[in-house]
Order: sequence, then structure tokens, then C-alpha cells
Amino acid sequence: MKKLFTVTLLLVSALVASTTAVSAQSASQSYIEKFKDNAIRIMHETGVPASIILGVAMHESGSGKSAIAQNLNNQFGVKGGGGAVYYRHNKKVKSSYKRYESVMDSFNDFARIMTERKQFSHLADKLTNYDYKGWAKGIQRSGYASSKKWSAQVLGIINKYDLNELDKAPAQKTELAEAN
Repeated sequence: MKKLFTVTLLLVSALVASTTAVSAQSASQSYIEKFKDNAIRIMHETGVPASIILGVAMHESGSGKSAIAQNLNNQFGVKGGGGAVYYRHNKKVKSSYKRYESVMDSFNDFARIMTERKQFSHLADKLTNYDYKGWAKGIQRSGYASSKKWSAQVLGIINKYDLNELDKAPAQKTELAEAN
């Protein structure tokens, strides 16, 4: 009887784990579909790779599921903005993160930070929008995140979802499709 109970418990645990993984995958795919065209537009306007925009947003916001993403429209963990306040479970939460009017405002501000802040602007001067690896490593080296694994985690997301395909110009996408 104990064995049956243990086996049943293991099977239920495995089912819950796989369902959770599928749900996370689905949330990530939905996030990509929802924001990829905007990321590509911002890339063409600023030179910041679309893969970096989406990869960093997905990493920092849990594909839009984090509290600051949902309550402050902050997809990148940008601090500042005068102490935003939101309510979670009927409790007032004071936040050091910046509030945005929309998710797109958050995306645009991230690109502005990458291209206008002295701390990061050298990246836009020396890297192309095709060098997503250089961007990820450069952003980390420039102090965007304190974790030593940050760029590897962002690159893992980019590689898992082939986000670097978004960095290719439309003509290159057509040429690649014709070559295959």
C-alpha cells in the first residue's frame, strides 16, 4: 500500500511539474508573439537588438508575470521614478521600481537607457544589432545586474526561443528561407 501511495505521489508530482513547465513555455511564447514586432521596430530605431530587448524583458519580468511587470508595467526592473505604489492582496506596496504608463513605454525606456546613458551607450557605438552576445555581456559588464550569471541567463532565453532570428533584416530572412 505504501508503494502504491509513493508511486501515485511521484506520478502526480511529475504531472504537476510538466504542466507547470508547459504553462511557463506557453507564457513565454505568448509574450514573444505579443511584443516581437515592437521589439523589432525599436531595434530599427535604436540599434538595440530585438533579441536583447525581448530576452532581457523576459528574464527580468518572468515573461510579464512578475509583480512589477503586472502592477507597474516595468518589464526590465528599472529603478527610480519617485517610489511607485501599488496594491497586492489588498496591501499597499511601496516600490523603488519605476512605473510606466504602458509596457511599450517600458520597452522604449530600456532602449533609451541602452543608447543614451553613458554607462551603456558605448555598446551602441561599437556593436551591431546582430551581436546579441556582445550586447548581453556588455550590458552585464556595464553594471545592469549584479549577478555574475545574468548574461548567461539572458543568452539562455534568447537561444531557447531563437530570439536572435528577430535581429535579422527582412531581406536576410527571405534569403535564408530561400536557401533552405
